[in-house]
Amino acid sequence: MTTFPPLPTTIAGVDGRHWETYQPYYESLIAQPLAPDSSRTWLQNWSELTKLFHEISARIYIAKTQDTTDQDKQTAFLELVDNVFPKATVAEQTLKERLLAQELADPDLALILRAMRNEAELFREENVPLQTELQKLENEYDNITGRLQADWDGQQKNVSQLEALLEDKDRTVRERAWQVMCDLWLGSRAELNELYAKMVALRTQIAHNAGLPDYRAYAFREKNRFDYTPADCLTFHEAIEQVVVPAARRVLARKQAQLGLELLRPWDVKAEAGDAPALKPYEKQDDLVRHGQAIFAQIDAELSGYFNTMAAEELLDLDTRPGKALGGYCDYLPVSQRPFIFMNGVGTHGDVQTLFHEAGHAFHGFKSGPLPLVWHSDSPMEFNEVASMAMELLTAPYLTHDQGGFYTPAEAARARINHLEEWILFLPYMAVVDAFQHWVYTHPTEAQVAANCDATWGSLWDRFMPVADWTGYEAARVTGWHRKLHIFQVPFYYIEYGMAQVGALQVWRNSLQDPAGALAAYKQALALGGTKPLPEIYAAAGIEFRFDVPMLTELTRLMEQTIADLSAVA
Repeated sequence: MTTFPPLPTTIAGVDGRHWETYQPYYESLIAQPLAPDSSRTWLQNWSELTKLFHEISARIYIAKTQDTTDQDKQTAFLELVDNVFPKATVAEQTLKERLLAQELADPDLALILRAMRNEAELFREENVPLQTELQKLENEYDNITGRLQADWDGQQKNVSQLEALLEDKDRTVRERAWQVMCDLWLGSRAELNELYAKMVALRTQIAHNAGLPDYRAYAFREKNRFDYTPADCLTFHEAIEQVVVPAARRVLARKQAQLGLELLRPWDVKAEAGDAPALKPYEKQDDLVRHGQAIFAQIDAELSGYFNTMAAEELLDLDTRPGKALGGYCDYLPVSQRPFIFMNGVGTHGDVQTLFHEAGHAFHGFKSGPLPLVWHSDSPMEFNEVASMAMELLTAPYLTHDQGGFYTPAEAARARINHLEEWILFLPYMAVVDAFQHWVYTHPTEAQVAANCDATWGSLWDRFMPVADWTGYEAARVTGWHRKLHIFQVPFYYIEYGMAQVGALQVWRNSLQDPAGALAAYKQALALGGTKPLPEIYAAAGIEFRFDVPMLTELTRLMEQTIADLSAVA
């Protein structure tokens, strides 16, 4: 009888770029006898191997995003993609088929088996090299965008640093920064068009190989979307158009009036009216972390302890720098049972919100990571983003200096107004991003022509995004899809943000009525991981999984009323 060999007790020194690192463990699991009475031990061994594989992969990914100019780190990631992922994918399929053949009746495994059955049915060996090629193309997007930087008064600034200037009080500074960013993105237009055309073709071929009509159908199954359909997404878009777009018009019309402008231009959308200087909540990472620690201590001792652990163990990389990949994320290291937060902070309130957002993901990891099997911790993305977005709102009462925060009461009110206005504006933008991808992957031939993508993006922009005048910047307007990394790297992963925002607003609504009860329900839902279906996880958090006109109407009114109340303080 084959016994499962002992796994490494530490990640240090393990070379994860080679298949030989993992091969003996996969071969052992494939060779071991499997019966219903031994399946749980076998599954536990597979779970521990999966944790090892995920942590090594995550560490290699984190390293390459921390410095896109380091060739050794890029090579390590590409070797992982080339040498390990394809073989692991095939081995995982063999293990899934073996487990599914047992016809286990354990209710604790029901959701895990449902997901594995779906994944096994979707698998095609001929797609493995295509998926490897896609990962390389996705990495190329990081490389292209990571090197976007320009001279600004003698200093090199990347896109994140230039975007911070859009909050400057001086309109000429904002317009100049906007122009510089447009030039950077348009300078890569041809390269990004070519990259995306390759991606669309590969994804479409993957879907056809799996016997599905298009990549949209493939993506919905790949993401285990058992609780809603593409049609439900389109209905959500329509509700946003009916309820939230008019609210977005009110936000921007108010901003235009406050700024005293005849026309609101793209570089004005993030600007604040008045003589008060732009919010500058912190200088560097240490300052951001210190205030974060104080705020989390006000909210909850357990969550505060988690954040303090991350700070102490250097699991935070928060400041931007040249060569660092764009964006922000929280990755989970399942062997260490620790999250890692990556972001591009430049000292704005948006960075404060990003930290709170990613901390919500981190708290989710701390709460669900210790569940018995790695798949138990794998909660649906539509709730993962509730974990993060709710934390953006739950921290709002603690932004003032007397609570350990960043601001005077007037500044905190300004920050909260800006945040809620951004949320109102986000839902229409989310609809643009999601609807664009519905069109792309149901019209893949047309979408491989960049001009068609530009036209579709422009049409959706007209439908959902009100007021701002883009005259003279038409090329930047229609190529906005270049600037959304999800479109390139994680297709169809964006509707989750909209659904989660609706969920997070419900958590916040509940917290206004019962702060302790809302927080307890939130934490209870975090601890469930993926052990319950998506609607039940929402219910555990005290919220509903629905995105209709009545729900959006209630929550939009709450945001607008809160903005009005805060305006008296600001």
